[in-house]
Parts: sequence; C-alpha cells; structure tokens
Amino acid sequence: MKIAVIGTGAMGSIYAARLSKAGHEVIAIDIWQDHIDYINRDGLLIEGPDETFVAKNIRASTKFLDLEECDFYIIATKALNLEESIKNLKDQIDPNSPIITIQNGLGAGDIILKHMPRNNIILGVAEGFGASVTAPGHVTHTANKQIRLGSISRKTKKSELQNIIYAWRSGGLKTEIYGNIEQLIWEKLLCNVTLSGPCSIFGCNVKELYNDAEKWTFALNCMQEAYSVGLARGIPFSFKDPTDYVIDFAKRVGSAKPSMLQDYETKKKTEIDFINGAIPPLAVEFQIPTPFNDKVCKIIHDAEKRFK
Repeated sequence: MKIAVIGTGAMGSIYAARLSKAGHEVIAIDIWQDHIDYINRDGLLIEGPDETFVAKNIRASTKFLDLEECDFYIIATKALNLEESIKNLKDQIDPNSPIITIQNGLGAGDIILKHMPRNNIILGVAEGFGASVTAPGHVTHTANKQIRLGSISRKTKKSELQNIIYAWRSGGLKTEIYGNIEQLIWEKLLCNVTLSGPCSIFGCNVKELYNDAEKWTFALNCMQEAYSVGLARGIPFSFKDPTDYVIDFAKRVGSAKPSMLQDYETKKKTEIDFINGAIPPLAVEFQIPTPFNDKVCKIIHDAEKRFK
C-alpha cells in the first residue's frame, strides 16, 4: 500500500517505520527539518519493545508532496495541529480518502468534519503505547499493547477497514476494529482527565499523584465530572465503577509522565482544551457543574500565557 503519515513525533515515527519495514510505500511529513533530514539520510531508528530496527525506505519531507492516491492517510500530529494538517491535506487528495487519527481527548472527528466528508474518517485509541523521541531520527518505543480503530460513519466499507487493519498488523501493530469508537474515546478520556491536567498542575508523575490522597481526590473529582457528562450524553461505558477503572489504569501506567505534563514542563502549549477543557462546554447543556476541571483549565491557561 501507499501510506502517508503526517506528523512524525514519537507515535507517527513508529507508524511510519513499522509500516515501511512491512514493505509498504510510506511518505512522512513533518516540520522538524533535522528529523526529516536524518530520516532521508540514515533512516528512522526505532528501539524496542520487541526489537530494534532502522527503516530506510521512508520518503520524508517538510512539504505536502506526492500525496495523491494513497491508500490511506494517518494524521499523527497532536490535536493542536490537527486542523492545520487537514487543511494542508484536503486539497491534494480525494475527499473520500480514508483519514485516520489517534488523539488524546475529544474533538478530533469534529475538526476533520469541518473540512472533509464523514464517509471515511477513522478514529482510534492507543492503549499501552509508550514512546518518546530521543533525538532526530531516533525513537524509543516502550510498549506496544493495542490499537483500536473505528469509523465514525456507517458508510465506510467493511472491506476497506479490514485492509487498513491488515496493513497496521503487517507492521507488528496489534490493531483491532471497534464498532463504537466513541465509547472507547470517552473511556480513555476519563483516564486522561484524571491524570493529564492534575499531574500538570501539581508537577508530579502518575504514581506520585495516586500516592498523594489529597491530590488523588482532586483528580478523581475531575474524572467524576467527565463521567457525569458522558452518562448524560448516553455513552455506554463498559464498566459500572469509573473509579476502579481509572485506578487500574493509573497503577498500570506507574511513574510515567503524561504528555501534557511533559509539554507543560517545557513551556509548550498543551492539549488541555481537548482533555480537561473539553468537559465544561459539554456540561453546560446538562447543567452539570465542573469546578474541578474549570480550576485545572484556569491554572494551565494562565501558565500558557506566560510561555514564549
């Protein structure tokens, strides 16, 4: 297959490298010139968790070039850059082309729908998929548990989804089709709301947050607000006790730092508006108060105003 990956941070680099290693034609687009130069010159090095390898057949560019007639497009930028990416992409491709994005939080589908038809928009949830960029052209991949993908449209052909899943699996990515992807996105959102914003404002990793009773109570209150909004919107959660669900997740994550905290510490704009910040606007319709998520958002937004 011919596959385009837009955004080659940690996750995008892993997708690009593994798909290329499996024999697919991969085009990678990113604005980081040093990273792109390294990939074109020496290949893309992926370390772990099951092997270390270099993918040398990726065509990388800082410009949106030669993207016509790809079998599908993966937008692997952060949510903050999703709209800009889809704007750059939409005029170069068939509007019915399959577009895949895996994001933290809510709103990815709505952003793409502003510029493309619903037919082949595929959203995903990655579970247990730790990764970080170590240096230009070098990514460390610490876990490879599961990716689940699902279309937001009933018009997406099952055969097309199966072809996409086959491609991902061929690259060693444990991928499944999931019928109600919105449910999974909301279940992952509960974990992100619990950990991302609170870890950022308290300056601690997940284990430290969980082991501090006062901070953990605050974090669970953020989650309870999100859970109430999800129930009001009719989300069919797969569990009865959301607290047990996020505790189990936090224990499995251990001492990891959420990506929001990493951005916050390096004074980069965060994805707060797609995670904790996504809850208050949705809560208004149901008259659900959200003081804890409001507090998290205010602290982070105030800090971001001081970032250069």
